[in-house]
Amino acid sequence: MPKTHDFPTRVIWTGNRGKGTSNYHAYDRTWDMAMEGKEIVHCSNDPMLGGDPSKYNPEDMLIAALSSCHMLWYLHLCSDAGVTVLAYEDNPVGIGESEPSGKGRFVEAVLRPTITITADSDTDRAVAIHDEIHNYCFIARSVNFPVRFEVEIIQS
Repeated sequence: MPKTHDFPTRVIWTGNRGKGTSNYHAYDRTWDMAMEGKEIVHCSNDPMLGGDPSKYNPEDMLIAALSSCHMLWYLHLCSDAGVTVLAYEDNPVGIGESEPSGKGRFVEAVLRPTITITADSDTDRAVAIHDEIHNYCFIARSVNFPVRFEVEIIQS
């Protein structure tokens, strides 16, 4: 029997300029993720939809969550496999599409990690581990679009 987990969060709309949603241009598309004991994250809508480009939007956060989950499982599985990771940096990209009606969705994500491993680590194993992560990563197992990898391994 699977064990369930709760992931509570708190989202507070901060975009009321005094007239609420009385018309489409009367409010900002901003909010805070503000959970007790954690730093506040100020967020906005995608700039393409009138959001503040200096703030994280839901699409940014989804791709960052996917990349972070992948990284954490990668580090775990490398540790189990005897592959010593010295550095890990990812520049993921989510590819989305928007319909004329305004409906949008992700059609793919590409994770592009550059990973430095020790000289005595097995490079083939270090690459192969990426294919195992989809069996474990909570986020990757939850999205309904393909996730590809463009991995660069550096031995140091």
